[in-house]
This record gives sequence, C-alpha cells and structure tokens, in this order.
Amino acid sequence: MDEEMVKYSKAKGIATITLNRPSKANTLRNDLLRALENALKDANQDKEVKVIMLEGAGDNFCGGFDFSGGLEHYEEIMEDEYDPGMDAMWVTNQYTSYIPVFMGLWRGLKPTISKVHGYCVGGGSEMALCADLVIASDDARIGTPYSRVWGCHLSGMWVYRLGLAKAKYYALTGEWISGKEAAEIELINFSYPLEELDQKVQELAEKLASIPLTQLISMKLIVNQAYDNMGLQSTQTLGPILDGIMRNTPEGRDFVRVAATKGVRGAIEMRDGPFGDYSQGAPEDQPRKRSKLG
Repeated sequence: MDEEMVKYSKAKGIATITLNRPSKANTLRNDLLRALENALKDANQDKEVKVIMLEGAGDNFCGGFDFSGGLEHYEEIMEDEYDPGMDAMWVTNQYTSYIPVFMGLWRGLKPTISKVHGYCVGGGSEMALCADLVIASDDARIGTPYSRVWGCHLSGMWVYRLGLAKAKYYALTGEWISGKEAAEIELINFSYPLEELDQKVQELAEKLASIPLTQLISMKLIVNQAYDNMGLQSTQTLGPILDGIMRNTPEGRDFVRVAATKGVRGAIEMRDGPFGDYSQGAPEDQPRKRSKLG
C-alpha cells in the first residue's frame, strides 16, 4: 500500500480509528476495509478501550466506494466477468462481504461514534450510520447518490434510523442533506459547527468512558436486539443483492463505461447534474474544508 489506509490510536479509554485516504476523500477499497476490520477487532479486544470513535482524515469523512481509476480494483464488477450468482454469494457471505465490516461498528458491543464532516455519501453514509452515535458538523453533506443509478441501500440504516416518510423520500431521490438537517430529522444524533466538532465528540466519548463497560455493553445490546427483531439482518441480505443487480442494469453499465472512459467526474456529472447537488451543487452549498480552519 502507498499509504497507511487506517490509523489507530487510543487514550483515556477511547480508541480513535481514522480512515486515511484524504487525497481520495477516504473512499472505500477492499484493502481499507480489511484494515478497518482489523482496527475494530483490536479495539473490541483491548481491555483498556471502552469507546470507539471513527473519523476521516482531511476534509471529508468518506466519499463512498472508490470508483476512480477505471475501476481496476473491482475486477469482479467488470462487464465480461459479471456472474449474478457469484455476485449474490460474494455480497451475502460474511467472509467476503463488506457489510460485516460496516456492522463491526454495530455488532461489537463497545459503544461506537461516527464523527462526520465534509462528504459522507454512498457507502460512506451506510458505514457511518452503523455506529451507535453519529455526530456531524452542521455543514457536512450526507446522502445516497447511488439512489439515482448504480446502487441500492446496503446496511439498511437509512431505513431504520428514519420514519417511513423521510426514509422513502431520500431512498427515491438520493438528495443530500446537511449535518444540521440530518440531526433535525433524527437520522443522526447531533450536529455542531465544524470548529466545535472535535471537542464535542471528545466530550461525549469521555462521558461514555466514565460509565462502567458492562453497563455500556448491556444497554447497547438491548437496543440492538430490538432492531434485530425488526428484521435488520434480512434487510442487509436483500440490499446488497439488489445493489449488485443495479450495478448491472443497462443504466448501471453505462455509468461504469462513463467512469472508465471519461473519469469519475464525467460519471458524476451525468448522475447528479440534473439535481444540482453533491459535486454539482453551488459553491456556497459545499461543505467547508477542515483544512481551511484557522
């Protein structure tokens, strides 16, 4: 690897896991996901750790799955090798699917916090929302642009965290929302000005770390079980299967061809241009950059 994909540190009973591909908006690749899985495993097995915080390096939390460079790192989705049966097996097998990695934030019984800033979109939003608590900057941009082409809900958390009206609306439109709006509709827990985000998340993590670990585990487990009883696992089985199908519709294949021949920018312009959001949004609507903070 050209860089350390995931960084890990701990202090005061808090483990901090940092997605570390800032030049690529911390987009997800198989090697990064393996590193994330290992970091979550380490934190959950470390007796000194009581709380786990996930963040992104640079100006974004996570821009979703990486489909730059002609998608050469996802050989299994290229047209001449697509096998729907093998794809369904791949995305539902706990040893090959990315869903168990995302759900490491949920299944590991130590409390997890996603600290979101900049862009948190596509697979990045699916991952962030698997954490127990999600705290964002007011101007973060959260969304599922794959709703328009080349994807489907994966972890189901956009559905389980929202009421029917909002869940259906964002599933159908893929529109982005700010961190502030996400907190208002209770997709996430809180939002704060970007300048205050680090401090507010640290204060929350330290508050949780002051509670006995057995209490934290018990309370997390009982809430998780209620949502598991609502069919969370079956939703997470169907979602990735539908996602694979949507990647291979005529429109999905066209999206791949545009990304391969005209680059990521060309594919995004085709997808989001009519909506005027994400990278196609007005400059004043873009999230602020953490690197620009004084």
